[in-house]
Amino acid sequence: MKRSSMSLFTTAFALCFVCARIGAAPGSITELTPLATFSLGKTADWVAITADAVWVASTAPFAANRIDPKTNMLVARVELPGEACAGLAVGAGSLWVPLCTAKPSLAKIDLKNNAVTSVYPVGPPGEEGGIAYGAGSIWLIIDKLGSLARISPDNGAVLDTFHVPAGSYNPAFLDGTVWVTHAGGSDVTGVDAASGKTVATVVTGPNPRFLTVGAGAVWTLNQGDGTLTRVDPLNRGTASISLGTPGHGGDIAFSDGKIWTSMSKVPLSLVDARLNRLVCQWVGPGGDALNIGHGSIWLTDYHAGTIERIAIKDALAHCSDSPQARRAQ
Repeated sequence: MKRSSMSLFTTAFALCFVCARIGAAPGSITELTPLATFSLGKTADWVAITADAVWVASTAPFAANRIDPKTNMLVARVELPGEACAGLAVGAGSLWVPLCTAKPSLAKIDLKNNAVTSVYPVGPPGEEGGIAYGAGSIWLIIDKLGSLARISPDNGAVLDTFHVPAGSYNPAFLDGTVWVTHAGGSDVTGVDAASGKTVATVVTGPNPRFLTVGAGAVWTLNQGDGTLTRVDPLNRGTASISLGTPGHGGDIAFSDGKIWTSMSKVPLSLVDARLNRLVCQWVGPGGDALNIGHGSIWLTDYHAGTIERIAIKDALAHCSDSPQARRAQ
């Protein structure tokens, strides 16, 4: 996630291109009324969803903040020894937080007690990385050379290390395969979780960074040209969708047949996973990190240090391509 470097000219040009793609001008993010807004710190970044909570990282203070979606209350603030800089993952009863401390590290937070139980001496090589849980292990890139570590959730030990292209940073898990985006290139690598062997290298748009899985596919948000690439993990086929959101930062999430992305100045974009088509987009202040859960979009404003809860049904009602909006017309 983190700060976008798009210029005003680049932003305006990209949005004009997007108008042609979706057949209408993007809406304003202000038309979506939040159900709740939470002020967390100087910045707010990275969002993880569990069955009974929403977790968001912050700076000033360095913390993982727990929101109760039933009450819309901030119920816990777990202080961290450094900045959460490379995503959040949920697995094995814990929240896993990579930290950009003096020596990179990995914090383990107990989901029941809302407390840091361990900080392990293994961590990310820098900001805008990612972390994943799957096959009973934590997966994290631990250096700029593309070393993918398989980490024990019991004691933080590195069980094995596999190699993907240098400049790869963000993993996601799907059906026994760890997929890692090559932010320094234009591809995504599939690593078999059991053997550690590379089973696929698939071309995407330039500089893919954040990714998600859903609808039987891997989806990469490409910072180089502001596109979204759909990767079929079975036949390695791809399809690219123009979002008009190039630049650093951003985020992506899948839910109920829809891909949601966020970027500074373009806080929300909606892609229909079945049609492979951008159907709606909202521009304006805020954006950067998001996740979907509890009937809502959880969207940060990185620089304001806040996260908003927006009802999915509200966003769809304002989307001209959605069934709800068509019925209202």
